[in-house]
Amino acid sequence: MLEYPCRFLKYLEVEKRYSERTVSLYKDAIERFYAYAYDIEKQVLCSDSGIIGKKEQLEILTSREIRNFISFSIDSGLNSRSVNMMLSGISSYCTFLVKHGYIKANPAKDVIRPKESKRLPAFFTEEAMKAYAEEPFPEDYENARNRTMVLALYCTGIRRAELTSLKISDFDLSRHILRILGKGNKEREVPVIPFLFDKFLLYLHIRNEFLSHSKNEQEHVARHMPENESFFLTNKGNRPYLKFVNDIVKKELTGRKGFEGKKTPHVLRHSLATHLLNEGADLNSIKEILGHSSLAATQVYTHNSFEQLKKIYLTAHPRAKKGG
Repeated sequence: MLEYPCRFLKYLEVEKRYSERTVSLYKDAIERFYAYAYDIEKQVLCSDSGIIGKKEQLEILTSREIRNFISFSIDSGLNSRSVNMMLSGISSYCTFLVKHGYIKANPAKDVIRPKESKRLPAFFTEEAMKAYAEEPFPEDYENARNRTMVLALYCTGIRRAELTSLKISDFDLSRHILRILGKGNKEREVPVIPFLFDKFLLYLHIRNEFLSHSKNEQEHVARHMPENESFFLTNKGNRPYLKFVNDIVKKELTGRKGFEGKKTPHVLRHSLATHLLNEGADLNSIKEILGHSSLAATQVYTHNSFEQLKKIYLTAHPRAKKGG
């Protein structure tokens, strides 16, 4: 990796404590930019950090070059959302360079962002989630864990990364709350509804039995006891990773009635927000539950309360009333 980008990524990880996913996205954006600017294959660029000198790494950062890169990315078929994400990464990189005195100004600020088409967040219906939740709870560890993961994602609105870092100690049995460490190391508390509380207790009982058997069969489990503090564990007794959660959600929901389209942890999060809004919860409360830093991020869910709006419309509209 090039020297200045390497310093920047370390800054994001250590000082800013950005999520692994954000750091990875920004890294990809910067690598793509330098590969384009110097007409180098990305694989070659990554394999030899000295292929572009320190002076050249800074000189190429101009508004014109970044603008050309953005145009090239759009012409290559990338959608506006992905392009804007890359531009955010490059802009953040330039801001870092300005802050440390490597360049005088951020050239990315003068680059116009491509307009994104507004997409309504996908969500599952309340009926589909109710049917899933009412299925008999599994007795074996793997299926019990999978079911509990999906229910936790939906009932608490927890993010995928937050779920993987969840510890046993984060579940407060006396207060019926879940302590969640969110983006930017911000901690929030989310109520654990009675239904989910009971499922958590069932799951933890099965988890303990799983670990007691695993200790005899798998020596590495005993050697990694700190990992076993994770609320959820893989079949080998380790902390789950991000793709692991994705795969479980897809596996659990595929083939069930009412779960068409994307089946991801984020859609479950969208579903909770939409259902809360439809049931009359205010945006500020939803914002706190989801751990959004600003109300603007929560307002996207107002689009999804169409069914509630439709009910009000049909009840109140003079031409929609019976006999109207």
